[in-house]
Amino acid sequence: MEYRYFIKQIDVNEPVEKIFDWHEKVGAFERLTPPWMRLKNIQKSGNGIETGAKVSMDISFAGIPFPIRAEHIAYEKNDFFKDRLYGGIFSKWEHTHKFLPLGIFNIGEHSTVSNIKTLPLNSKALPSKNFGLSRLEDRIDYALPFHIPDNWHNFIKEELYRLFNYRHTVMVNDLKRHKIFEQNYKTSQFINNSELDHKIDSQIQKNLQIPKTLTILISGASGPVGNALIPFLTTGGHRVIKLVRRRAKTKNISNTENIEEIEWNPYTGELDLEEAIEKISIKDEIKSSKEEKSGKGRAIDNRSEKCKIDVVINLNGYHIGSGRWTRQTKDIIIKSRNLSTTLLAEKIASLPQNIRPDLFISASATGFYGDCGDACLDENSCSGDLFISQVCREWENCAKKAEDAGVRTVFARMGVVLTPAGGALERLLPGFMAGLGAKIGNGKQYMSWISMDDLIYSLHHIIVSSSISNSSISGAVNLISPNPVTNQEFTQTLAKVLSRPAPFTLPASLIKMVWGEMGQEVLLSSTRVMPERLLESGFKFSYPTLEEALRHLVGKKAYFFNKTD
Repeated sequence: MEYRYFIKQIDVNEPVEKIFDWHEKVGAFERLTPPWMRLKNIQKSGNGIETGAKVSMDISFAGIPFPIRAEHIAYEKNDFFKDRLYGGIFSKWEHTHKFLPLGIFNIGEHSTVSNIKTLPLNSKALPSKNFGLSRLEDRIDYALPFHIPDNWHNFIKEELYRLFNYRHTVMVNDLKRHKIFEQNYKTSQFINNSELDHKIDSQIQKNLQIPKTLTILISGASGPVGNALIPFLTTGGHRVIKLVRRRAKTKNISNTENIEEIEWNPYTGELDLEEAIEKISIKDEIKSSKEEKSGKGRAIDNRSEKCKIDVVINLNGYHIGSGRWTRQTKDIIIKSRNLSTTLLAEKIASLPQNIRPDLFISASATGFYGDCGDACLDENSCSGDLFISQVCREWENCAKKAEDAGVRTVFARMGVVLTPAGGALERLLPGFMAGLGAKIGNGKQYMSWISMDDLIYSLHHIIVSSSISNSSISGAVNLISPNPVTNQEFTQTLAKVLSRPAPFTLPASLIKMVWGEMGQEVLLSSTRVMPERLLESGFKFSYPTLEEALRHLVGKKAYFFNKTD
């Protein structure tokens, strides 16, 4: 048996406490799992990452599932935690997560407020703040039950680099996005309180350090977007309520208070938001009472903020690219969107003003614009005349019932969402990996795309804009990269990233013969769309170009994330 070890480090512009807390939150495991790793049947027990907590799952290699189990065997808060893996090909696998403080730098009163141009007050009103620099070290001690050649060990090391490059990138990017929300919320609270009184008492100063926790209701939560969005939100400390059509779980999912479920049925009109809000209120009151008795509660009563759903995100809808469109399929596509969106919008509008959500984000698609050739479109462009254009128009009209009731409403027109965990990229990868990649038709049709991470970051950006007092985004918003590509460019870039040839062409005549109208509208039509509203609002894409997005998504970076190995 050969014992080996692997170490990967990353320096982070956050204090150790912040990074450790992120790892302890529900959803960190899911956020750190690369989309190319197929984990199924995940079961968790115990308390987060503390000693004794366990995770069991199935991981697939070449389509064959292997059951594995991880157990947390050591834990020291803000210092380290360690887990051991059982099953799979390794006879030993121990992963130590070490958190090392590298120092503290201070941003004082004047420099803190100097970035807030609109403040009418003396900058000394804001307290100074210490910001930490930390290092996360991931160490893997592993052994195989048999001897293997050195080049096999090199392959294992390359795969570990691939894994931890992804993990570190996601962690750093997520922390940055969450920090934007926290800073905006604290700034808005400071401004609002300061306008009432030119003094900030000690209690307000204390609460400025506590980021607001949002309650976010999500429909279509089990799809690829929901599966990526929910862990991102919960690692930011927010509570998520999933709308489910099966019987809702009576206990909190994953033994946590951050994810809950509510039953609904858009086909029968079953959804009681007021009852759901009442249940949330009761749970919060019980939790607050326990915290106050234990001395952990806040000095001021903040329950009234929690007794409502802050944001509703509607992701419901049957996949339009799942196969040839029959009359029955078209009916399912339309009803799956219109019924669910109408029900949500009507229920939101009927809520009393004091518990009505601040924001309703309803999914739509860039198919709204139809087939526009090489024309460059934005949110002000007209709708097209394709079937999918009609679907999107009706979809958005259903959501307008919430807008008419005074709720800030966003029509999130999504392009092709890229992730190996679902959708177009998932279906393309096997063929491209086998060297059978092909452009579609003449390859000149434009494709408006967005990486999954940028999609959830853009949704978060919209939420952030609705959570501070001096900014908002509403109406149609194109959630796509600022760099649309032709199908030929996409084919060549994916082949380049995977180091595989893509020598073939799927003729347009074959596409139409096999997939009919779906093939014509989804695969052969051209939509060149720009995210003008996002760019105008200051959103920064993490992956604005196709190559860097694909390299991140499939773990094929051209360079290592950092060199402190």
